[in-house]
Amino acid sequence: MNSVLPLTTTRSIIYDQLVHYLVIPVEHIPTVKNLQRTNEDHQLVSHMVKVGKDLLSRDAPKSEEHRFGFHQPPFNSIDHLHLHCLALPFIPSWRQVKYTPLGPLGGFIDAEKVLEKIKPETEVYS
Repeated sequence: MNSVLPLTTTRSIIYDQLVHYLVIPVEHIPTVKNLQRTNEDHQLVSHMVKVGKDLLSRDAPKSEEHRFGFHQPPFNSIDHLHLHCLALPFIPSWRQVKYTPLGPLGGFIDAEKVLEKIKPETEVYS
């Protein structure tokens, strides 16, 4: 684990996928809405996704698909940022609703979309 980006991981006790991990930063960040367009936040989320991918590759190599993302307010149940790392399929399939984006209402947001939103702007010199 990178000492600059301390994380903790846990396997979810909710069994609605083949495997479900949570990757949690040690530093308190209330929700995904608190992430900023900075190198630090972008690095943190990138590292969280890498850790999640490594865990699922190790523990669910035969999974059909992997999904990585965050719940957005008001649909988050805990006010501490945590990345859901899901090895699919959902069991039963109707449980996927909890991990589906709801457009402007929020809900679940894919980690790649978060990375796009918080990607630091590069300075343009003329």
